[in-house]
Amino acid sequence: MTRKNRDREAERQKIRAAAERLLAGMPLRSPAGKLTGTELIAECGLRRDVVYGDHKELVDEFRARAKAQKQVVQSMADENIVLREALTKIKAELASVRERVHALVRAATELSLELEQTREELAAAEQVTWLPEPRGTGYVPGC
Repeated sequence: MTRKNRDREAERQKIRAAAERLLAGMPLRSPAGKLTGTELIAECGLRRDVVYGDHKELVDEFRARAKAQKQVVQSMADENIVLREALTKIKAELASVRERVHALVRAATELSLELEQTREELAAAEQVTWLPEPRGTGYVPGC
């Protein structure tokens, strides 16, 4: 019985495809989908000795990419915390501004009513009838 020759390039392609699926969060074979060497082996469907023996550099490359991805995710999580705190502060400021706006609207409404009343009083005062001045007396009204 002779041993069948392995297609190393096909194995490399399987490992790379498995790494891409794991990094994208869409594993087909690995149960947990974690970014570990063990999960990479489960995902690609090859034996451990084949992967670590002939394709160790692909495992190392996968681990480096997984580490970089974890750092990006952690950075995004930290930024998310900062943004949530800023959002909370902005919401509080917005509530304060809304209270001031309501107070200003009330004041503007009151002033508008007062202005209307003043205009009505002025219109009533302008309805005073002036008598004609006497003739020939030289009287000038307002002097």
